[in-house]
Amino acid sequence: MIRNIAVIGISVLAALALLVLLVLFWQGKRKPDTSGQYVALGSSFAAGLGLGAREPGSPFVCMRSTNGYPHQLARLTGLSLVDMSCSGSTTEHILKGGQVFLGPQIDAVGADTRLVTITSGGNDVGYIGDLTLASGGAGALGKLLLSEPKPVAERNFGLVTENMIKIVQAVRARAPKAVIALVSYPNLLPENASCKELGFDAAVADRGRQVAARLHEATKLAAEQSGAIFVDMAGASAGHDICSAAPWVNGAAPGSGAPFHPNQAGAEATAQTVHKAVAELLQTAQ
Repeated sequence: MIRNIAVIGISVLAALALLVLLVLFWQGKRKPDTSGQYVALGSSFAAGLGLGAREPGSPFVCMRSTNGYPHQLARLTGLSLVDMSCSGSTTEHILKGGQVFLGPQIDAVGADTRLVTITSGGNDVGYIGDLTLASGGAGALGKLLLSEPKPVAERNFGLVTENMIKIVQAVRARAPKAVIALVSYPNLLPENASCKELGFDAAVADRGRQVAARLHEATKLAAEQSGAIFVDMAGASAGHDICSAAPWVNGAAPGSGAPFHPNQAGAEATAQTVHKAVAELLQTAQ
């Protein structure tokens, strides 16, 4: 009897796993809408991980929220949005796809596209994964999936710059008149101080600051070399780090939202900062 129950249980779990895979495959193979005036590309910092309701119809794996900065920016600009951002994605995923059956994010850029924002690179260099693992927030499964931190010097920041330039070039080939903005990550860590909200020691914080600084420079260099607009969210978020009195980002154990990701105030501030950077160019590009 117990054996039969175990067999039934295993069969049910296998069927559920197959169903999940089929749903993810179906979602990944759908052709993206190319009619959007604004296309958002990037990782969880763009997707609005943990910021509320999932965008209807979006791939479950992307954990894309209607409260992420792209949706707020779309409301500010009045442009129709196709949000392709996806939690866990890299610059390679934007260009070539391959993230859990998903195609290239850039495939949504079409002839009607007038604005493209790109926030990416953190997953390429293990930025947030490091902090999550060090804080204990990854759990037992996360410890198995996340690798031990590499020395900062061994992380391929050059590839981030190279891929971002390729993304800008690919966007221009599809939408020559589009305004393209590379949006850097906001400050997570205070310049020198520490606090209990971080959930890790000073050595981890120092390494995180080094990774953040080099990722910021890699993004800025890509903007300079490609001619894209650089939106400096590290500068804009000064004084709003995890340890500040008015943080735009969550610490290791937030009451709501995702650890080490923008909170609602941060998403709103990002949308406003990007809007300020692109509004005039959008007017002249009409």
